[in-house]
Amino acid sequence: MPDWSLYFPITDPTLIFFVVLLIILFSPIVMGRLRIPHLIGLVLAGIVVGKYGLNILNRDDSFELFGRVGLFYIMFLAGLEMDLEGLKKNRMRVGIFGLLTFSLPMVLTVWASLSILHLSMQASMLIGCMMASNTLIAYPIVGRYGLQRSTASTLSVGSSMISLFLALVVLAAIVNSAQGTSSWAFWLLFVAKIVVFCAFMLVVIPRFTRWFLRKYSDAVMQFTFVMAILFLSAALSDFIGLEGIFGAFFAGLVMNRFIPKVSPLMNRIEFTGNAIFIPYFLIGVGMLINIRLLFHGSTILTIMLCLVIFGTLGKALAAYATTSFFRMPRLWGDLMFGLTSAHAAGAIAMVMVGIGLEVSPGHTLLDNEVLNGVVLMILFTCIISSVITENAARKLRLHEKENPTPRNEGDDEKILVAVKYPEYADSLITLATLMRDSRLNRGLIALNVVYDDINASKNQEDGRRLMEHIKHTCSAADVPVQTQVRIATNIANGIKHAFREFQASEIIMGLHFHPEVSKGFWGQFTQSLYNGLNRQIIIARIMQPLNTVRKIVVAVPSRAEFEPGFNRWLERMARMSRNLDCRIEFHGRDKSLALIHEFITNRHPNVRAEYVEMKHWNELPELAANIKSDHIFVVVTARKGTISFKTALENLPHEIDQYFSGRSIMIIYPDQYGESSELMTFAEPQHTEERSAYDWLRDKLRKKQKTLI
Repeated sequence: MPDWSLYFPITDPTLIFFVVLLIILFSPIVMGRLRIPHLIGLVLAGIVVGKYGLNILNRDDSFELFGRVGLFYIMFLAGLEMDLEGLKKNRMRVGIFGLLTFSLPMVLTVWASLSILHLSMQASMLIGCMMASNTLIAYPIVGRYGLQRSTASTLSVGSSMISLFLALVVLAAIVNSAQGTSSWAFWLLFVAKIVVFCAFMLVVIPRFTRWFLRKYSDAVMQFTFVMAILFLSAALSDFIGLEGIFGAFFAGLVMNRFIPKVSPLMNRIEFTGNAIFIPYFLIGVGMLINIRLLFHGSTILTIMLCLVIFGTLGKALAAYATTSFFRMPRLWGDLMFGLTSAHAAGAIAMVMVGIGLEVSPGHTLLDNEVLNGVVLMILFTCIISSVITENAARKLRLHEKENPTPRNEGDDEKILVAVKYPEYADSLITLATLMRDSRLNRGLIALNVVYDDINASKNQEDGRRLMEHIKHTCSAADVPVQTQVRIATNIANGIKHAFREFQASEIIMGLHFHPEVSKGFWGQFTQSLYNGLNRQIIIARIMQPLNTVRKIVVAVPSRAEFEPGFNRWLERMARMSRNLDCRIEFHGRDKSLALIHEFITNRHPNVRAEYVEMKHWNELPELAANIKSDHIFVVVTARKGTISFKTALENLPHEIDQYFSGRSIMIIYPDQYGESSELMTFAEPQHTEERSAYDWLRDKLRKKQKTLI
């Protein structure tokens, strides 16, 4: 019989990484068949392969490093995916839940430690801090079900940070009291460091981030920059006396509005964390756990049971008391309890502080029995948290399917993005991604139309390369896309034919920048397109990365609410504002603003919308003074002969050139009544001129008059 002990534990880094990858690969498969949350499978696998199990792997420095990164990643993603507007609106709920989820477990575990475990007051308070805080170990489950922005998730994440902060403050007080250094000077310095840290993160980092994202568009550089900010914040948080996990979460909050949920950058961040770092952390937690200690005496078992029972009871009471007080659904309480009931590396860090804190010669605040009890507590609370969160998230999703929210009138959504120039492609695709409804899970259509001339073959090849680039961009954002390069003798007709073939609902296209191509404002074919097609057309000129936009300003003409496409463009603007987490300001008549306010309040209550009366369309140039370089100016216009059309709209190209030069703009032609696109055939070219002979003659006479003067 071979002596297997000669081969284990594995010490070769390559084999260690290979075994970890096998665990990450097969854990979801096995746990899925057993209908157990796969997070538990990763922890159990860590127990099996660790030194307290089969001793296959040593918990070397890689587990320490990747495990710490994984813990930071969980907290960072929680802050990054949090609905900040929902957090503001629910700040009272978050505050009350945070205080309850801190105080109730604290009181119960301190009482149990004093009366059952017979520990000192300082030791009991330290254990109370461990159980009052929590680790969002089950947060990846919430992400898998797409509930990151649900109210229950927002309350759970916000309250977790409050309880963690309070626990760290109490921990600092315990440490300094035991060391005899606690004084008003210490607390003054402690508060000053926290204030400086928060000011740096809230004032300096956003400005630096906005500058960097504008200047550098390379995907690798942006990802590396975000990671650098994450670990800088965690390191600074450690330096001022708070745990690094608090800094990681704070970094997520600060970076929240710069990384839209539907962006390729967010997809890369989530993928990297969920594929490597977070599983590494969970396996490392499992490797710390020694199941055999359950059978070695009653002291460790008593400690573990006290922590699990009273700590978990406190978290449950806090969650269900909050839902009862605010009359929230019971399922929300289940999710809140599940997310806030787990303890992991934070508890280990706190108990290690107690073990290293000498209160008298040869005696530390906590001993190894407490350490072992805490490690076993981690196993059971992780199981409890994962099971409850999985069940609650599944039931919430099923409940949403059984009681679907009212669908919008634009649920025929199929966005066609007409791209001609490579330098506009990324901006237009990002714009379409921000506007699409992810619930419908319908892909985009990217179209490149080239002239049927002697350069057609070369232009076709250029178009194919452009479409490959667009496929790569959409793949990075996990957005399906169909692409087509087609030849046409008339570009506008080529787009209209493709629109009909793909049964698209609207078009997004760029406003040309090239004066050598066409000296006109609209370019060569845009007028023919919006006059020959009655569906929504959005023409955009994006001058900066969309994730750095701070405000969207929308000018709405009078009677726009009577147009058939009113809800469609308003839905697109609301989604864009929500995904960018930026303010949106509507300018228009009172009647129009009242209906816009009602729409936003009912369908997108978390959008930060403002409403400003614009009594006359001639006030449009006055808005230019308030349009900054990081704003987007949106004009809702109309085709001739429609309800909201006015003569002043004919001067729109001149006003944009004169007053909004160098600014990001969008011009929206809403849906209109009519079936021109359905009646179109290849035999009937659909070309209509915007300017009549009378308009041409009038302009000629005006120019002649100016030269004479």
